[in-house]
This record gives sequence, structure tokens and C-alpha cells, in this order.
Amino acid sequence: MLFCPKCGAILVPKKSNNKRVMACSCGYVNRNIVSATITEETAEKAKEVEIVEEQPETLPKTEAECPKCRHKVAYYWMQQTRAADEGETKFLKCEKCGHIWRDYG
Repeated sequence: MLFCPKCGAILVPKKSNNKRVMACSCGYVNRNIVSATITEETAEKAKEVEIVEEQPETLPKTEAECPKCRHKVAYYWMQQTRAADEGETKFLKCEKCGHIWRDYG
């Protein structure tokens, strides 16, 4: 790699009067290069991403009765849904059927 002595940018190959020279975007041209080898590399193809249909639940569990299927265990999380000076809302998701409901208590 060659660098421009004026601005420090990388010199790139360019055609000037049917000759190849190394030039910079600032206007500097290096005509003293006898030969320059240009190599091109390609990155390895990235591995395909595995798509998972069901995401494993990482939420904590609690004892709560689902209003839809009456199952007794649910995942839960807390979320601020109103102003900052009001309490958080507790959301529950049934472990069995996936029904989501709120607990304002």
C-alpha cells in the first residue's frame, strides 16, 4: 500500500495518458511506480442463520391462574406503561397456552 505524501490518504491506481499511475483524491500523482500489482480478495461466505420457530422463554415463572385455560403457572415481567411517577404494570404469559394478560395488583 502506498500513501500520499501530501495528505496521507491511500494512493489508488488510475489511468493517465494510457499509463497506470498511483493517484490521490487531493490531486497528487506518483508517476515513478514502474509496476503495481492489484489484488482483490473476497470474504468467505457467511454461514446461514438458523431460524428458530419457537423462542425459549427466559422469563421468571410465578404461580398465577390463566384466565383462558386455567393453567396455574405463568411467566411474568414488569413494564413501565404510564408516567414515571406511577407504578409498573405486571404482565403475565401462560406457560401452557401463551395467553398474555395484565396484573394491576
